[in-house]
Amino acid sequence: MPTLSPFWRNGALALGLLLPGAALAQAPAPAAAPAAAPAQSPDTVVAKVNGATITAGDLAVAADDPALSLPGVDEAQKRNLLVDYMVDLKIGAQAAEKDKVAESPDFTRKLAYFRDKLLLDEYLEREAKKAVTPQAAKALYDETVKAMKPEEEVHARHILVDNEAEAKKIAARLKAGEDFAKVAAETSKDPGSKAEGGDLGWFTKERMVAPFADAAFKLEAGKISDPIKTQFGWHVIKVEEKRSKPVPSFDEMKEQVEAYLTRKTQQDIITKLREGAKIERVGATPAAPAPAPKADEKK
Repeated sequence: MPTLSPFWRNGALALGLLLPGAALAQAPAPAAAPAAAPAQSPDTVVAKVNGATITAGDLAVAADDPALSLPGVDEAQKRNLLVDYMVDLKIGAQAAEKDKVAESPDFTRKLAYFRDKLLLDEYLEREAKKAVTPQAAKALYDETVKAMKPEEEVHARHILVDNEAEAKKIAARLKAGEDFAKVAAETSKDPGSKAEGGDLGWFTKERMVAPFADAAFKLEAGKISDPIKTQFGWHVIKVEEKRSKPVPSFDEMKEQVEAYLTRKTQQDIITKLREGAKIERVGATPAAPAPAPKADEKK
């Protein structure tokens, strides 16, 4: 499935700027996990700052801000930290209002920008939730799987040495019946597979260099190859098994399918909105004309 550009949501402030890291390091660990706090109405007041209220709904908004992520912090401590953050935020905002920061043209432009951005983010998120249903995800998975062509995989072992003469001796030993894993452990120069008896696991053809892949995929299961040269040295290959590569199940692909549907839905929305909008670029620099072809290119 193609990769589409996601719309990223950026947090406004980093919690660490307001709460020193030492506060987290010095906080005592709770003796036991506290019982889950009862759900609160979004309108429940959790703090007041100079008469202005901070509600449970305000905390929920802050908790969704990626910049305020607090991994590894228990819920009770996280709530206290978020209340502290919202108190500091409210105090700072009140000071800024008193200093008439909101009246500056720059602030007005920034406020308009972030309002538009938040509206777009919320709109796209809402529309994506409507579109990304279990039925839509399963339908996309089925359509993708139907279009996939069976791909052959090989499970093989190999022994890597420096020269052809040594590779021929090893091939002769193996064809005479010696155990491949034992010989690989004794002679192979490949540190990645030597300890595993030369085992390379399952692989598709494009994952290996051409001479090696061509030989491995032509070889019958259980057979030993003649020496094969690649840029890494000389190989002796044994194919253990062959199969068609299994198709990932829907459960294995569900998150990727849903993420793709979300991105595609959002991109389609923007494309449709653009098509229906009257867009004028005022004062834009026109694109430079393509250079004329040279005389010998006209022929």
